[in-house]
Amino acid sequence: MAQPPSRFTQYRQRFLQRIARLKLYDKENISNTELKRCLNSFDLTALGVGSTLGTGIYVVTGQVARQSAGPGVIVAFAIAAFASILAGLCYAEFGARVPKTGSAYVFSYVTVGELVAFIIGWNLILEYVIGTASVARAWSENFDSLVGNKISHYFLNHTPMDVPGLAKYPDFFSLLITLLLTAILAFGVKESSIVNNIFTTVNLMVVAFVVGAGFFYANIHNWEIPPSEVPNPVKDGDGGFFPFGFAGLVSGAATCFYAFVGFDAIATTGEEVVNPQKVIPRSIILSLIICFIAYGSVSAVITLMCPYYLIDPKVPLPQVFAYNHLPSAHYVISVGAVCGLSTSLLGAMFPLPRVVYAMASDGLLFRFLANVNQRYKTPLFATIVSGLLAGLMAMLFDLAELVNMMSIGTLLAYTLVAICVLILRYQPDSYMDSSNDEDIRPIDSSFVSDAKADAPINENDVDHERSDIRDASAHSLLRSNHSLNPNDAYLNSSDACHLIEKRLPEPTIRSGRMVIISISVISVAILSFNAIIVFGMDYLAKKAWWAILLLCIFGIVIVGATIFIYRQPQNPKELSFKVKFLPFLPVFSVFVNLFLMLKLPYQTWIRFGVWMAVGFVIYFGYGMWFSKEERQIKGKINTGTIINHGPVHL
Repeated sequence: MAQPPSRFTQYRQRFLQRIARLKLYDKENISNTELKRCLNSFDLTALGVGSTLGTGIYVVTGQVARQSAGPGVIVAFAIAAFASILAGLCYAEFGARVPKTGSAYVFSYVTVGELVAFIIGWNLILEYVIGTASVARAWSENFDSLVGNKISHYFLNHTPMDVPGLAKYPDFFSLLITLLLTAILAFGVKESSIVNNIFTTVNLMVVAFVVGAGFFYANIHNWEIPPSEVPNPVKDGDGGFFPFGFAGLVSGAATCFYAFVGFDAIATTGEEVVNPQKVIPRSIILSLIICFIAYGSVSAVITLMCPYYLIDPKVPLPQVFAYNHLPSAHYVISVGAVCGLSTSLLGAMFPLPRVVYAMASDGLLFRFLANVNQRYKTPLFATIVSGLLAGLMAMLFDLAELVNMMSIGTLLAYTLVAICVLILRYQPDSYMDSSNDEDIRPIDSSFVSDAKADAPINENDVDHERSDIRDASAHSLLRSNHSLNPNDAYLNSSDACHLIEKRLPEPTIRSGRMVIISISVISVAILSFNAIIVFGMDYLAKKAWWAILLLCIFGIVIVGATIFIYRQPQNPKELSFKVKFLPFLPVFSVFVNLFLMLKLPYQTWIRFGVWMAVGFVIYFGYGMWFSKEERQIKGKINTGTIINHGPVHL
């Protein structure tokens, strides 16, 4: 007779079930929302372009051209655009599957599990808060330069701060800008999108002016500068189209990749878009294409107008026009910079309260943040709290050392979304479908409150009981397909051999589990492969046998596991948009994202650890016990809510 599991084993299984449970939607009610659906393709494309095409066009182009890639900055932007489009395609497919507010947070919640979803959502909050604060600070400094630095001089003389890690003075102007934008966002999504559309249009007009006027002063010789004309070869490279070589091109591409961060703001608006399954994918791809054209054109113009080693990395556009005796263009460019930074500020601020709203609606954050204003149909409390937090950071902190934290949260989100695409495309419908009655296991009785279990049953509760049974069946099936119980021996070696030798017509639970295992192996192998490249480059250059051997082993594992996934059947369900060339494109996206994460300085990882520690306190102290899924299992949500929170057919 088998011994009953120990209390520790029961607690462990219960804990794993909680952190791995998935979010369920009803396919018939997935489009229902308290928010106002009023955004169209133009609004979303403008939001994506505005949030992406801000500081990058006025700073990053010159910075990369001067310090990393020279005229090859065009190729660097092309590489970065390709990597961004890979992530954008994954976002587009998820936007077609799950048109809900929350972006990568919701995507990972319905596929990977609750804890991973909280980690992604918590990092998205970090990304958007720091993004909003940094752009607000840049907006303030840009405006300050237009008025002769009078604002900074006044605050430096009257309210100086001499505290390490903080700014030299409290920037009340950036706080005022952030609060003003918060008010605009609180009044309504359509009103804020109109402001964004106007600023984005002006920004694109200024970019068109720069490109159109600049080509009249183009000199192809600036792309073919011989080494003899380079004043300082040690600092300025060797001339030509790639003066800093392949290493400089790769470094420049990594910097350019961050200039494309922002398009994921589109995916956070799923509940405020008309026909989101078609509009979101179209807007993501279109915005990335527009941004690449703008970045590539401006990069070509500035490197043709002026030798790359003379470009000012801080203010490249005014400087190259002054070099060609057109200083009056400074005013036009300044207007574009103000509009570009304004759209970047709105693009960073717009998705922030929506992610907070989505997490609070699910109970992972405090529920008052999910309240929707009945007049304006916006998440009012989430918007106000987010605006205050970002405004205070913009006012008090010197954000130069914190900018990299935007990147780590974004890259982690991109990686998880690519992994989620792979997971879903190779799973059977039963992975997220409660209509299938196979493999149903009894739900853990400890999840159900004792009061409800002991309550007498009467005829009036029959319908409620049926709803509870249906809901328990959904969660039981979900744990059956998504179990973390080590005692469940789902797979053995014969299963893998069978799946390799014979390609099935449609995915099964068994093939889907093998794909999940393969994706886990690929992720670990890619992380190890990139770690050797980033931290062991000196050993590879010296041809150390052990470094080369490890690189080959991890490379073979990546290729082998990818081919194994390719041999598995995909779910034939039709979607309005699907990523092509699976599993190769998502795997390559994961490779690029993890590589760029490892290139970040260790200080960023330390700050990231502190931020995550705060998040884990909130999740394990509040979110895990008060999430909607937890309350639903315990029967604390009424039957109507349970019906509206059934599973979605992905």
